[in-house]
Order: sequence, then C-alpha cells, then structure tokens
Amino acid sequence: MSAISAAMVKELRERTGLGMMDCKKALTECDGDMEKAIESLRKSSGLKAAKKAGRVASDGLVRIQLSDDGRKAVLVEVNCETDFAARDDNFIGFVNLTLGKVFDSGSTDIQALMDAGLEAEREALVQKIGENISVRRAEVINLEEGAVYGYIHTDSKKAALVALKGGDAELGKDIAMHVVATSPQVVRAEEASEELIAKEKEIYTAQAAESGKPADIVEKMVEGRVKKFLAEISLVDQPFVKDPDTKIAALLKAKGAEVIRFVRYEVGEGIEVQTEDFAEEVRKQLGG
Repeated sequence: MSAISAAMVKELRERTGLGMMDCKKALTECDGDMEKAIESLRKSSGLKAAKKAGRVASDGLVRIQLSDDGRKAVLVEVNCETDFAARDDNFIGFVNLTLGKVFDSGSTDIQALMDAGLEAEREALVQKIGENISVRRAEVINLEEGAVYGYIHTDSKKAALVALKGGDAELGKDIAMHVVATSPQVVRAEEASEELIAKEKEIYTAQAAESGKPADIVEKMVEGRVKKFLAEISLVDQPFVKDPDTKIAALLKAKGAEVIRFVRYEVGEGIEVQTEDFAEEVRKQLGG
C-alpha cells in the first residue's frame, strides 16, 4: 500500500472541498490513487459538498458579539450562495456557532477553526441546504482600556465595531452606525497609505491635464482633489449621518472621546461574482 502523505490529503481537499478525514480515508482505500479517490468520494455522501465547493458563495450574514465588560468584541462573515439560504434557520445556527467559536477562542485563523470541528458542521450544512457555505473572515478586538461598541444593520448584511477611548454607549453605537452607513477607509487622513494617495493623484492628474491649464494650476487642482478625497474617506472628517452639520471629530470632542480603531464588514464585498446568460447555462447543462 502506498504511503498517504499530507500533501496528497491537502490536494484532495482542495479538489473536492471535503474534510481531511474523508479525504485521507478515500486515499487509503484507493491505495493513494488521486483520481480513484475522487471517484470514490463522488459516489459517497460527500458528492453534493464536492460539487458545490467551486460555486461562489457571495451572499450570507455578518454577526457581532460583545463581552459584558465591553473590552472584547468579535465580527464574523459567513457566506452562502443565495439570500434564501441566508434566511434558513440552519444557516443562521451555523453562523452563530461560528461566532461563538471565534469569541471563545479569540482566534481569527479560519482554517484552524475549521480543522477543530467547524468543517464537519459546514459539510453537514452543505448537504442539508444544497449550497456552498464558506466562513470567510473574522475580526477580534481586545482592549486594555476603552470599550468596543457595535452596530449591525437590520438585514444582517452590514456591521461595524468601533473601539473608543472615553465617550459612552450612545456615542459608540452612533459612531458604529455611521461607519456602517458611510464606509470610511481610515480613522484619520494621515493613516491613508502612500499607495492609495499616489493612485488618486495619478487619476486626478490625468483628469486635470485634460483641462489644458498650466502645470502649476494643475498641481493645485490635484492637491485640492486629494485633500477632498482624504476628507471623504476619513472617519473623523466626515459629516455625522444623523446631523450633517456636525463633523465626527466635533462629536467626539464634545464627548471627550477618541476613536482607537474600527472595522466594517459588508457581506460579499470584494467577491467577484460571474454572471451567466440563462440560455447559455441551460445549453451547457444539456451539453449543447
């Protein structure tokens, strides 16, 4: 019998989307033959999970959990393929299970959490609801001072955590709600990366050059646009959504508060979803 290496198990996991133990068992029974192991798994109860693993899971839910003392908070995103599945009680239960495991462990290593038992739960859910399920990401905030506040939109598709020094619960929730609504990229303008600023300068320079104005005027135009851009993406420089006449910086100052950091999740952001013509999809399924 051929020796079953960890690399072989890893490859089979990647090609089928099934669990480590199932893959190792299939390889052992097939004497290390990868293709025979895949065929064996296709005939087993793992068929649906294997077939679904390649499909894009871009819908789903986000969830937050806060400790009683406000010093610890967790934000997770778990994906499925459709909004219909996202409203399924079994899927919601899996999301809550994932949230609890991240909170208890304090770890954002998704693969380690899957290997510790969450993968078996995921596979069972895939079998039950017939869609690919993916634990996409998690964030844990732990503070020695200050407090973390959270806000989750009513559709559970967008949520944010905000860590504050000073202030109170009402302010914390308001700032978190603002982050969900406006999607800032940084707390303060000076935190914007040089790469991001350079990219914007390049765009604005190209746009301003088309005006035909002298180089010194173009430079001033670009500087003005970059400054405006940074104000738009910086949390403290934004007008408060509940009172546009007040900047977030002024709101914080009035409460003697400071934003330490924030994190915002929106379901499916950054996931590329390929759309396909319905007639073409039918044609492919019919083999035409």
